[in-house]
Amino acid sequence: MSEPLVSADPGGVSIVIPAYNERQAIGEVIDDVWEICTAEKIDFEIIVVDDGSTDGTADELISKPVKLIRHPENRGYGTSIKTGVLSSRYPWILITDADGTYPVADIPKLLKNLEHYDMVVGARLGKDVNIPAVRRPAKWVLNKLANHMAQTKIPDINSGFRIFRKHSFLRFLNIYPSGFSLTTTITLALLCNNHPVKYIPVDYYKRKGNSKIRPIADTYNFLLLVVRTIMYFDPLRVFMPAALLLLFSGVVFAMFELYMYHNITTAASIILMAGVQTAILGLLADLIVKGRR
Repeated sequence: MSEPLVSADPGGVSIVIPAYNERQAIGEVIDDVWEICTAEKIDFEIIVVDDGSTDGTADELISKPVKLIRHPENRGYGTSIKTGVLSSRYPWILITDADGTYPVADIPKLLKNLEHYDMVVGARLGKDVNIPAVRRPAKWVLNKLANHMAQTKIPDINSGFRIFRKHSFLRFLNIYPSGFSLTTTITLALLCNNHPVKYIPVDYYKRKGNSKIRPIADTYNFLLLVVRTIMYFDPLRVFMPAALLLLFSGVVFAMFELYMYHNITTAASIILMAGVQTAILGLLADLIVKGRR
């Protein structure tokens, strides 16, 4: 008889599933999660946060073995995750979506790495990955920026299928956004603070029902969030490249003016001063961050 997969860290797993107008898929997702966790002898609970659904999502859960929490109005994906985590009773939190896109059959694959990592992410790198074409360019840009800022390779920065230590999540509770960017934030927060993170390739299926993603608005918000989060933990990653670019531009401009006009104009001086001031601001921000730690 197999041992429970979470025996390396006793206490079990709270499975948090945010749901907003997901009546078409939520029932099947709950059944699949319950079946796989029961079969693997996992000590678990399922928490569904109904985020102000208007399509009868909660009605699909009446006979299901879940803890149902209902928001009176739509408050966002991130807020739903936070609500679920704060209502959980186990030291590990596993999140997945209610639309049937993530392979919950791979939950055991994520759980096998708990002993050595603070977070294990189901990265959408499997053989069957159905990310809409309209979202792929933005996702590529977002990952490249995040990789550069965090100085590490992040295969999938905003996967909604992952497991993490509850106390690690709560450590950064005050900076999590209310929207879809929560997964991006926790990824950067843990990586920038040297928490061990593991990526496991998984598939990503076509969703049931309508997507809540807004390609342009959400991409813009994601980009701002990456910069803001890195600023919070390692501001020199943001300030110094900008300072060096300004200083280099100022020097080149000044040399051009000396060569052409034998004089340095106010414009070149302003660019150089902007570079110096940006560098000073970066150093001050870095001192504040280190002092806070």
